[in-house]
Amino acid sequence: MYGVLDISTSGMIAQRTRLAAISNNIANRNTLRDPQGNYDPYRRREVMLAPGDPSASSAGGRAMGVHVAEVAIQHHAIRSAERPGSPHDHDGDGYIMVPDINPVFEQVNAMEAVRAYEANAAAAEATKQMVAQALRLLA
Repeated sequence: MYGVLDISTSGMIAQRTRLAAISNNIANRNTLRDPQGNYDPYRRREVMLAPGDPSASSAGGRAMGVHVAEVAIQHHAIRSAERPGSPHDHDGDGYIMVPDINPVFEQVNAMEAVRAYEANAAAAEATKQMVAQALRLLA
């Protein structure tokens, strides 16, 4: 059964995933090499959310909640920066491509994700309290 508590839980999971992507963006904003050591500036990640739960067993459950549709890599999120003497690949004028990640923008997104997570947690707590009260009335 897909209930109200499941809706809040799906929202918390989605926001946790979003916050993890934002944390990776901030942590890698100066990363210029891939894990193999090749020059490949880090690209910003963005979590795309979609309504519903495709893994739910019932049609009603598939229409409720939210899920992570994809974690998109923003391939255009690089910019040129002047670094004349850099050992990295650069054009003839001393410019190299670096990640275009604005830490202020990422911090605002993180605050929004945390607030959405807190709202879902509050909704889950209110649901639990209503169910407990209903059970007390039935007893």
